[in-house]
Amino acid sequence: MEQNFHEIAKELMKGAYDLHTHTEPSAFNRALDDFELVLEAQKYGMAGVMIKSHYEPTQSRANLVNKRLNSNTKAFGGTVLNWPNGGLNPFAVENALKNGAIIVWMPTRDSKNCLRYGDMPGDFFKRPGITIFDKNKNLIKEVYEIFEIVKKYGAYLATGHLSPEESIKLCEEGRKNGVNMILTHPEWPRTVVNGETQKYLASLGVLIEKNWLNVAENSISIEEMAKNIRMAGIENTYLATDRGQNGFKHPAEEMLNFIVALLEQGFTKDEIKTMIQTVPSYIANKVKR
Repeated sequence: MEQNFHEIAKELMKGAYDLHTHTEPSAFNRALDDFELVLEAQKYGMAGVMIKSHYEPTQSRANLVNKRLNSNTKAFGGTVLNWPNGGLNPFAVENALKNGAIIVWMPTRDSKNCLRYGDMPGDFFKRPGITIFDKNKNLIKEVYEIFEIVKKYGAYLATGHLSPEESIKLCEEGRKNGVNMILTHPEWPRTVVNGETQKYLASLGVLIEKNWLNVAENSISIEEMAKNIRMAGIENTYLATDRGQNGFKHPAEEMLNFIVALLEQGFTKDEIKTMIQTVPSYIANKVKR
């Protein structure tokens, strides 16, 4: 049966997306470069992969990869609003989206919430944490400016490494303002959002990202991950790996492992296809939710 699951997973990989991977060039130690990422994904017949960098916009890198490789597997780019991009900088958002980015992430490594837990591996400068809240826990004006830019381009705004409280408020306000929203890795220890809240946010039209890294690093069991997926709803969920760290399996192989693990948990082929093809295609094609 295990072999059957592996073969089924390989079939499901055809047309799949992984919209959260980390590659070279990077200030951090990565296992493969942008070109290798796409070439490995191409071997499985994947539709697309996201090049994510904490400290650099990646849409120009994706454009170059697509031009040079001319592969059926497409690279996508985005930008993360950490300090090297100016923090909560509407100009960085406008520039990235004008050049073809599909996702804008709120601060990750440089968020006030993330820094409360201490440095992440590879952090190389000291900095104040970024928050989207003012002193009364209302969203600051730059967030609303970012909302309007993201909405104008039909792109998606993701929560990054914000606190659960910030993420919930951001998603609520974003949806009120007609913005496509993503709740990022709610099973990661620094950004945990419980299953009931994931279900609530999904009911507002927020897409919920599920990352294999959180299972692989034992932040959550596959059984609990499966339960949270069911709670949020298959149609509101997409799978990603968050892989590319040096010394670990590469993203394409890890996506295959994610699919096998969910097949073992009783998910059907159609359900998994929805989460690795249909739902992420909304993001890749900037479909209004």
